[in-house]
Order: sequence, then C-alpha cells, then structure tokens
Amino acid sequence: MTMIFTSCAALDSMNATPVEIPATETPLPTATIDWFPSTATPTLGVFATNPPAAEMRPGLGSIIITDNFSNSSLWDIAASDEASAAIENNSLILAAQSGVHMLSLRHGDVLGDFYAEVTARPNLCRGNDDYGILVRASSAAYYRFALSCTGTVRMDRLSNGTKLNLQAPLPSGDVPPGAPGEVRIGIWAVGPEMRLFLNGRYQFSIREPSYPSGTIGVFVNSAGDTPVVVAFSDLMIQNVDYVLPTRTPLP
Repeated sequence: MTMIFTSCAALDSMNATPVEIPATETPLPTATIDWFPSTATPTLGVFATNPPAAEMRPGLGSIIITDNFSNSSLWDIAASDEASAAIENNSLILAAQSGVHMLSLRHGDVLGDFYAEVTARPNLCRGNDDYGILVRASSAAYYRFALSCTGTVRMDRLSNGTKLNLQAPLPSGDVPPGAPGEVRIGIWAVGPEMRLFLNGRYQFSIREPSYPSGTIGVFVNSAGDTPVVVAFSDLMIQNVDYVLPTRTPLP
C-alpha cells in the first residue's frame, strides 16, 4: 500500500500545471522620524580675565592693618527698615532695599599711599545692583570702585552727593555674575594714581588728585526691585613706597 500511494503522488506531480506566484514587492524602509533632533549647544558669553600683573603693584611694603571684622566699633554700624550694616561671623554685612545705597567707613584711619584688599561675597545681587570699596574717604567725599552684578567694573568720585564718573563700566571676568559669588578686591593708590585689581588681576588705572588721603569703606547699592546683600571680610592694608614717574609735559 505504501508503494501505490508513493507512485500516485509522483505521477500527480509530473502532470500538474505550474502556477506562477507573483513576486511580492519588498517595501522600502520607512525613514525614522527624529522628533527631538540634536542641536549644537550654544556657548555662553564669558568675559575674559586679565593675566596676573605683579609689576602693576610696585613698592609694596609691610602690612600695617589687618581686620577680621570682629570689632564692631571700628566700622559704621546701623540698621533701619531700608538698610543695615552689621558685624556677623567675622564679616561686615551690608544690606539695602530697592533703590537704597548703603555704606560703612572704617574709623580712625587716614591713608595716603597704600595697597588694600578686601573679600566681597554677594549673597543677593541682581542686574545693575552694585557693591565695592571706597578709598580716600570721608563722610562727605570719596572715590568709589563699583562691581556690578552684570559683570562690569567702574569708578566714580562723589562729593556731597554729586557723582562724577571717572571710569565707564568695563566688562570683567573676575566680577561674580550675580550671587552667590566671591571676589578679592584690591586698590593700589600712590599720589594721584589708583589701580583696581580683582583676584590679583589688574583691571584699570585712574589719575585723579582731588582727594590725597582718607579712610577705607565699603558699600552696596540696590538698583532694581529687589534687595542687595553683600558680606565683606579679611581686610588687609600695606604700605607702598614708590614714586610715580614724572610725566613729560606737553609742548
């Protein structure tokens, strides 16, 4: 029985009419949609920093004053609803509400030629708010080196409420862009020339003879709708023994 079935199956296979099977087209691959294509990451603009310039601070001598801000009697201390100056945790903390300028002067120092450094730590600082150091200062007049929270530095001369800008704002990579931040502010002052340093790097120089001596101070200024708060610490002042070169008179 097995042989009969096998032969019939072979015969049927030889007499069968072949059926043409149409070829099936292979569909083209569908492109994968990238719903979130990668894009180049933009590079944020960063202000350049100046290289260290030790030669820009000639004549540095002995340290004559160090202040760790532990003695509140050495500084102007005050408090109100609009502004305050207080000694806390070895820092002089200045705070000012919107639109208010607050300063504090050190008592008993009359400095002519000197180099001073102080650390500033902005804790709340936005936009055009600024802070910094006052030199050759009195209760009525002083020079003001200002650091803006937009990343610029400038210098003003103030006398009885009248301000004269001596150095227009300059961008600096050493200025903290807002808060929190930290910067070491240095002032080299000899005769009519004053030079600003941030983190040991030279920023600019101004010659201005109006105030030959005075004390040191610090300040904050809120230029926007929010308060500004900055802590100052680690004041150091050195003697400077240097004579500025005599300028050749113009013909």
